[in-house]
Amino acid sequence: MINKILNNFEKRAYGVCDWLGVKLGIKPSSIRLFFIYLSFVTLGSPILIYLIMVFIHEHKEFFKFRKNKRKSVWDI
Repeated sequence: MINKILNNFEKRAYGVCDWLGVKLGIKPSSIRLFFIYLSFVTLGSPILIYLIMVFIHEHKEFFKFRKNKRKSVWDI
């Protein structure tokens, strides 16, 4: 039971850092360390930013833009 909870948490929590790392071209381990150090320095306020990123990552289909954008007004 505890292993299922830990696996689920690791998949969701570390998935955000992996996703952000791919988008920015940075190693996910560096992003994790950044959040840990920043949390110690600012007494936990980056946790709110991280939770917002988790929400966006879980619902990213609502935030995607069209890939086939029109080049001009006449391409209807």
